[in-house]
Amino acid sequence: MPKFKYIASDAQAAEKTGIIEAVNRVAALAKLREMGYFPSAVEETAGRPSKRSSDRVKSRTSALNKNITIPLPSFLRPRVKRRQLMAFTRQLATLIDAGVPLLRSLQILERQEKNPTLKDIIGKTCEIVEGGGTFAEALSQHPKVFDKLFINMVKAGEVGGVLEITLERLAEFIEKGEQIRTKVRGAMTYPIVVLVMALGIVGFVVIFIIPTFTEAFEDIMSGQSLPLITQFVMNTSRILLNRFPTVLISIVAFVVLFKLYGKLRFGHYTLDVLKLKLPLIGNLATKVSISRFARTLGTLMTSGVQILQALTIVRDTAGNDVIARAVQLVHDSVKEGETITTPLENSGVFPNMVVSMITVGEETGKLPEMLVKVADTYDTEVDAAIEGLTAIIEPILIVLLAGIIGTIVVAMFMPLISIISGFR
Repeated sequence: MPKFKYIASDAQAAEKTGIIEAVNRVAALAKLREMGYFPSAVEETAGRPSKRSSDRVKSRTSALNKNITIPLPSFLRPRVKRRQLMAFTRQLATLIDAGVPLLRSLQILERQEKNPTLKDIIGKTCEIVEGGGTFAEALSQHPKVFDKLFINMVKAGEVGGVLEITLERLAEFIEKGEQIRTKVRGAMTYPIVVLVMALGIVGFVVIFIIPTFTEAFEDIMSGQSLPLITQFVMNTSRILLNRFPTVLISIVAFVVLFKLYGKLRFGHYTLDVLKLKLPLIGNLATKVSISRFARTLGTLMTSGVQILQALTIVRDTAGNDVIARAVQLVHDSVKEGETITTPLENSGVFPNMVVSMITVGEETGKLPEMLVKVADTYDTEVDAAIEGLTAIIEPILIVLLAGIIGTIVVAMFMPLISIISGFR
């Protein structure tokens, strides 16, 4: 009897691996589900090829003989954007809700999909579903496009027989996240453009204007001391001109070291703590993280995912180590039979209002609905925080640019005033 190697998770979201004997892959999947496991990968161990795999190889060989195509390398393929994933999810939910079978719905979407990467993924998903695999198992083969949240919600929808409702919730979740991401990017576009223009103007003045003044001052004021501010500006210009490669290498080295530090476990956590406590950005980052936590957990629980597994997914998709550690404490607390609110309150990250709303949700048995309300509330606060941040950054950049240009002008005109006074 063929043997199949599997990777699965149990009801507590713990990963299990092993080998199981079954007649075919479908029977192996059925056995794993009877054992209470949620399989993410099931592959036949080395041995004689099954009839289905032989037929599939033959069909692929004949297709290649008819139309030989050379696939692009993965790094040259266009990536699947979040908006494209949202559109695919919503269209699939609509088709299934209209009574179209899953396989037929995927085939329809494959024919109309324009993104070659997503089209190829849908095609491979059709093969797995047609071969007896579940939709969630097919999606788990593409972790770069479908994250753990997506896969586990689909798995819960398949088990509960409400796949179309789960897909619709997923589409709404992706849409909400994309809206927040778009607003944050839009808020940062203007300051970045102004900052780039300011650096360009300052660079032009330092490289082309100040050297002219420097030569004039050296000829006219030979032997006389220049003001300190003038010497500072002239020395800065001289360093940038004469040692530009060294300056450029130093900047690149600093950026690389900063990124390497951020990849370290301690460094990543330190930067995430700093991100939540920065004067201007910290408030916005905190609200975005809390909104993401509440909406992810609420959506998972509403879709029927068990609380411990949902907390594990939220921890892995939190996007911030501080929030992830707080969620891990919540997971450990729930595992010991305690409440969610105590570790949330002790973490020091979640405001009292959030903790109080979650407490009410636990007491009334409506925790998923309350989490979604928390997410909606914080989405509104994120909008207000973005508007406030934009309003504050604009005058700060203007004052900063005026200060830099004003310093250069004063530094260049102070020696001129001394020269004019000397002529008089």
